[in-house]
Amino acid sequence: MSKLHVEFPAAAMYTDGSRTADWQAAAKRAHDQLHGRSGPGQEWLGWLDPPSPDDEETRRIAEAAEEIRARADALLVIGIGGSYAGARAAIELLTPPFSSQLPREQRKGPDVYFLGQNLSASYINSVLSILADKDVEINVVSKSGTTTEPALALRIAREWMIKKYGRQEAATRIIATTDRTQGALRRFAESEGWRMLAVPADVGGRYSVLTAAGLLPMSVAGLKIGEMLLGAQEASVEYAMPDLDANGCYRYAVWRNELYRQGKQIELLAAYEPAFCAFAEWWKQLFGESEGKDGKGIFPAAAQFSTDLHSLGQYIQDGPRHMFETVLWVELTGSELLVPFIEEDPDGLNYLTGKSVCEVNEQAYRGTIEAHQDGKVPNLLLTLAQLDERHVGHLFYFFEKACALSGYLLGVNPFDQPGVEAYKGKMFKLLGKPGWTV
Repeated sequence: MSKLHVEFPAAAMYTDGSRTADWQAAAKRAHDQLHGRSGPGQEWLGWLDPPSPDDEETRRIAEAAEEIRARADALLVIGIGGSYAGARAAIELLTPPFSSQLPREQRKGPDVYFLGQNLSASYINSVLSILADKDVEINVVSKSGTTTEPALALRIAREWMIKKYGRQEAATRIIATTDRTQGALRRFAESEGWRMLAVPADVGGRYSVLTAAGLLPMSVAGLKIGEMLLGAQEASVEYAMPDLDANGCYRYAVWRNELYRQGKQIELLAAYEPAFCAFAEWWKQLFGESEGKDGKGIFPAAAQFSTDLHSLGQYIQDGPRHMFETVLWVELTGSELLVPFIEEDPDGLNYLTGKSVCEVNEQAYRGTIEAHQDGKVPNLLLTLAQLDERHVGHLFYFFEKACALSGYLLGVNPFDQPGVEAYKGKMFKLLGKPGWTV
């Protein structure tokens, strides 16, 4: 039984039956490009076969994580884009909120903090201030080592660690996750004597969540990375056939492309659990960087329901008809709370007495779907049975493969990102980088 149920309840309203055969043929062509490694970006398909929980690299990651857990109160992860977003998404999905406020023995593992994803001095200073009285280890994640934001953060954090521990001990507390054979970060790590883990050469940053880039911070935080990989492996088998009737991942990719052709240019990822906030950031990068090129692409946006129903809800219901929603729902949250009775019924909620908050949330979910579909906003529904490592690993793989297939259906290379370099050139010129005149 699948860990993820995929549904488009109003499919008949938005798809012509005669189009089904066309989309099946298109999906088969994209599938053959992907699995035959013959499409654009074919050199970046290492993620297609998830690593085993028992392979040597996974064991090295787990061993490094245990060493960090044994002597650190906090792990500082330095990275940007796919070098940090996947790890943060998984940790926030599977770690109770505010757990950093609990005594150390009640937490799954050391606190995990992030640097290098912005250029804010106030943010950097705040993180280092929080870490001042903690035993800290650093994991810097970068294939190249020259991306400005994380490279700048590494300079600052390295100097801070040397002042805190001395140069020799600081070197034992920094681990670099980088290219296996080349790059500025690898050379820097070798010169400093840092430990190293490798990101496979054929896996790009935004597809690297199930490599050391994501797995080391997850493991340090106490997540079961073996289960995460098993979930991804199960997904890789489930979504290996091109038949749309049997492949929910491909149906999702096809449906979103059909809606795009009908003028739905924005996809809103909506979830009813706040734990999905960081996951939505990972998802936005995955699809935005993969599809937004050559003048094409669906704009990936995100919302937190029911919170944003009181801010964005009006626009979704009555604004321009240029969006569709992909809704994430978790059937079993592992938490329960009942609505209490108040004698005077001052807020008129006694009719809910004895009902669970989960039930109220579910009816908000179902009512919102009905309202938005009445307002001609199509809803694609993705239902997870529960939130645990196996299901989350499955979900990561589902979206990675759907994104790759969707890019081929759209007619773009889903594995490059030429537009990312545009702002860098302007910034380098303004900063006076030698040799930079663009």
